Amino acid sequence: MSSTRLLALQFTILFCLAVILIPAGAHLFEYPAKMGLEPAEYMVTQRIYAGWAWFGVPIYAAMILLAIHALVLRKNRLPMVLSLVAFAVVVLTQVIFWRYTFPMNAITHNWTVSPPDIAAARWQWETSHALNAILTFVAFILGTLAILVSRRRGC
Repeated sequence: MSSTRLLALQFTILFCLAVILIPAGAHLFEYPAKMGLEPAEYMVTQRIYAGWAWFGVPIYAAMILLAIHALVLRKNRLPMVLSLVAFAVVVLTQVIFWRYTFPMNAITHNWTVSPPDIAAARWQWETSHALNAILTFVAFILGTLAILVSRRRGC
């Protein structure tokens, strides 16, 4: 791969990882305040997430691009491994989302219908998002390190 294309790939990886940090960080930092809301207030607040499904685009793009990055750097062990671990961490965020977050979206019709046990539903939804925020930050750090190490080694 030419150095220009590799640089474009690396820039796009960082761009996607940075973009997915935005909603993840928002979920993490709003966690304490939202957990203190009364159930009715919580249901109203949840409406702010309409349209956030579009953040799935940079999530899946980051996964694909990190895998490509690892493949391109397969002869350079450290940046390849860092890219693969970053990829695995982003995949793990998706496992958590689809196993713990999405089911709460489904039973609440995207939080337009109050679930039978709102305390349990919101704990599961909020905690899975908070965990994913931490993991997304880890993926960002790993992806950045993969790129920095590869640049330093002249890949």
